[in-house]
Amino acid sequence: MQVSIACTEQNLRSRSSEDRLCGPRPGPGGGNGGPVGGGHGNPPGGGGSGPKTRAALVPRPPAPAGALRESTGRGTGMKYRNLGKSGLRVSCLGLGTWVTFGSQISDETAEDVLTVAYEHGVNLFDTAEVYAAGKAETERGLSRKHIIEGLRGSLERLQLGYVDIVFANRSDPNSPMEEIVRAMTYVINQGLALYWGTSQWGAAEIMEAYSMARQFNLIPPVCEQAEHHLFQREKVEMQLPELYHKIGVGSVTWSPVACGLITSKYDGRTPETCRAAMKGYQWLKDKVQSEDSKKQQAKVMDLLPMAHRLGCTVAQLAIAWCLRSDGVSSVLLGVSSTEQLVEHLGALQVLSQLTPQTVMEIDGLLGNKPHSKK
Repeated sequence: MQVSIACTEQNLRSRSSEDRLCGPRPGPGGGNGGPVGGGHGNPPGGGGSGPKTRAALVPRPPAPAGALRESTGRGTGMKYRNLGKSGLRVSCLGLGTWVTFGSQISDETAEDVLTVAYEHGVNLFDTAEVYAAGKAETERGLSRKHIIEGLRGSLERLQLGYVDIVFANRSDPNSPMEEIVRAMTYVINQGLALYWGTSQWGAAEIMEAYSMARQFNLIPPVCEQAEHHLFQREKVEMQLPELYHKIGVGSVTWSPVACGLITSKYDGRTPETCRAAMKGYQWLKDKVQSEDSKKQQAKVMDLLPMAHRLGCTVAQLAIAWCLRSDGVSSVLLGVSSTEQLVEHLGALQVLSQLTPQTVMEIDGLLGNKPHSKK
């Protein structure tokens, strides 16, 4: 079970960034309370077997005039969108901190990344306790006990009174849907959270949760978290838009550059400075060296001339491409340095250049555009 947490700007400002996201730092000998990691799902070979808690910290931007689908922050140029069809506004680019709080990244670098992100208008920070040797609070699954105790434990760890939204990862398919929806409704009614969403759920499961909520006068989910990039398209482009238009469930997507595969840095090799060459990332190295990955990297190289024509990097082009999808509220970035963060934030300037003709050209180069099965 994963619980993702978002909190208000007032709560964010009540504590230092270190206390908010990391808790007390461990001494030289380690111990509990170290920097928490972030990201989405448990990468092969990483994390533990117990439940996982994830946190997304959301300070609120100024409320826009009217029910705008998108607005631009003053001074930062950051764009804000509604989370699904709820009233919660989030930056269209967020920060997933699985990489930022990884074991190879220093605390100082992580804090610098968080500061730069916040100064550039990012108000969605996604962290996961499990990726920094965090401890599981309760047994595995999405039982009422686990949801409530897991959320309370996370609030205590983050030293917060409540959060804006929690996302539940359906890692245990045996958890009864009614129990999940009732537990999420309970934490909202108790003031522990204001909204709830799903993470890596199937479209049928999301619809079941929505129907269950309507049947028993409970609170339905407002958003789904899903992987989405140039080579992972079906769910976000074919399934979630229908849910968005029918029941208002939006999407927060992650891994827009596929763990760095959608950049020109690999080019058939594994540089010593990249994540795939680091200790503990053998699963990523194997992925980079697979035949499918080599074919994908060849497609990435085909995108280089277009990126040059648009005056951007392939990574910026890939992130902007993700932002153009219908119903996407925010795209979570995974970075290990402030320089990489600033580069990825530059995708906002590329978004306006993605004309229908440019998107069609990208689809032609990729050759993997999903089509309706109807």
